[in-house]
Amino acid sequence: MLGLVNRSIQNFLTDTFGERIWHTVACKAEVFPEGFEPMLSYEDALTDRLLDAACELLDRRRFDFLEDLGTYLSTREAVRRLLRYGGRDYVDFLLSLNELQGRTQLALEDLKLPKLTLRGLGDGRYTLSVIGASPGWGAVFAGVLRAMADDYGALVLIELNEHTEDGLAGEAIAVQLLDSFHACGRSFDLSDAAGAEM
Repeated sequence: MLGLVNRSIQNFLTDTFGERIWHTVACKAEVFPEGFEPMLSYEDALTDRLLDAACELLDRRRFDFLEDLGTYLSTREAVRRLLRYGGRDYVDFLLSLNELQGRTQLALEDLKLPKLTLRGLGDGRYTLSVIGASPGWGAVFAGVLRAMADDYGALVLIELNEHTEDGLAGEAIAVQLLDSFHACGRSFDLSDAAGAEM
């Protein structure tokens, strides 16, 4: 797993719950409190230990923790900008998810995002299939979809289910778009790169 993933978990814990919680999780997961080098690779088992330790300490289900992580990541300006490049409204954003893996790998070649496949079902209903090497990406993307709905000012219902595609286990996110312009979305300017952070 690319260290950027583990570093994102570290930043989420630190920013949301404080340094003391991060240090306790790091100790339980047997990692140095200084954390991770984003561009180095780490064993997947280390990420699992980190998630197990965080969920145990916070008394959270892994699904809930990962969904909150996805929401948190979407508020980081660099990630938000990458996602907002997908389109002018929430429907454009949803349709752009099929290309997200490729767009991300242009910048971060070693980051192995899951395969995303969006299917439109009509009447504002969509299904996003999330097929990855490790389970949990569906929960992260459920959080991303919720956060980006707020960012665009859209009203959506989102439900995560287990899924099988081409014999591979994964997750499927059902999206029901109720109102594309339910509220005023956050401002966004494609030409403004100031303040981009991870």
